[in-house]
Amino acid sequence: MSITPAIQIAEQPARTDLGVVEHRALRGNRPGHGRRRMGRVGFNILALIVFISSVFPVYWMVNLSFTPPNQIISRTPSFLPLDFTVKNYITAWTREAAPGQTDFPHALASSLIVAVTVVIVCAIFAFLASIAIARFAFRGRVVFIVSVLVVQMVPGEAMMFTIYNMIDDWRLMNTLIGLFIVHLAAVVPFTIWTLRGFVAGVPVELEEAAQIDGCTKAQAFWRVTFPLLAPGLVSTGIFAFIQSWNEFLMALLLLKGYNLTLPPWLNSFQSATEATNWGAVMAGSTLIALPVVIFFMFVQGRMTGGLVAGAVKG
Repeated sequence: MSITPAIQIAEQPARTDLGVVEHRALRGNRPGHGRRRMGRVGFNILALIVFISSVFPVYWMVNLSFTPPNQIISRTPSFLPLDFTVKNYITAWTREAAPGQTDFPHALASSLIVAVTVVIVCAIFAFLASIAIARFAFRGRVVFIVSVLVVQMVPGEAMMFTIYNMIDDWRLMNTLIGLFIVHLAAVVPFTIWTLRGFVAGVPVELEEAAQIDGCTKAQAFWRVTFPLLAPGLVSTGIFAFIQSWNEFLMALLLLKGYNLTLPPWLNSFQSATEATNWGAVMAGSTLIALPVVIFFMFVQGRMTGGLVAGAVKG
């Protein structure tokens, strides 16, 4: 028997591997592959520029909050707080924004009361409304959906005087209840529209399968559908919280004195008769941003866990 075919068979895998390597090398040297690689590099550089542009104002705010006021207005600013100080935070925490107005702790309490209440009530209303829109066919359903979308197109500034007169007629001026009603009306339409997509994305067959296994309609909804909707509730809750927390114009219009929330409280640091303490303003801005960051960090893991759990259950 000739051993030549056996030698050829033994050498064939090595030749095949060498051919694969040569093919990959040639493919890597193609002009199209190089253009795609350059495109990815360009997009990465663009993303890095956008990230730096977004983060730098926040970094500069924190940097100035630890900088003495006389160095903040210097013509040669420093990118690091060389003369580190926490006096700006002490001033922002203890000083009244203006005579007769509130200080930071009370403004923080007012903002938390309004924002948390808006999130809870908005989640309940929007959740029930989104289920009704996505799962039930009723007369006027399309008109209601379009109305929810149209309401979002109207800027709040266009209804400012109408809202002011309405709150004044209800005798809710300078009350947290009045501001709560305005914030709730502002965030509920968008929350309904967003949750409608989450509810519509959960197949009805999952509830039907649970009913076949012996669950009632209510049990099938709460045990099967509701856990899959948890990420949507968390996402819309984050939106509602941030919208209420950062809202400035209506809070400035409806509140004054001791009932100010954080955004108008911070605005009151600017005075026409006194020089603005920019160090305290930056420290106050940092303190205002901290609860939002903490809230997002707390719910982010729950939102991700809910998405993963929903994917497994589905």
